[in-house]
Amino acid sequence: VSRVLMSLFVLFDICSESTFPESHSSHGVGFATRQVGNRTKPNFVMSVDDQGAICMKSQSAFKTTEVKFKLNEPFEETTADDRKTRTVVSLDNDKLIQKQSWDGKETLIEREISDGKLVAVIFHFIF
Repeated sequence: VSRVLMSLFVLFDICSESTFPESHSSHGVGFATRQVGNRTKPNFVMSVDDQGAICMKSQSAFKTTEVKFKLNEPFEETTADDRKTRTVVSLDNDKLIQKQSWDGKETLIEREISDGKLVAVIFHFIF
């Protein structure tokens, strides 16, 4: 397991998601779900098992989601907002890149450690 991945295997609090309501409305996420999502500050936990599979878990009072995967291997994911995606996670330039594809749309989530904090940047694309 790389140095970058090892630095991610801790518990993080999500401090803010300033564009959650706006960015998710274009993907069909309902108003109520966007409002709850914007107010929810989940814990984010990453771990790795003995087989090298990575687990990412987001835990909150509203919802808990968990995905297990190996780097660069596609898998089926059900997101916190119930999208069914084809997802691939890779490591690029000290960033963990999660690419979700569904219905001609794509979300790219870049995660990295900056000043001891987990920073996640989300990009949405519609084709």
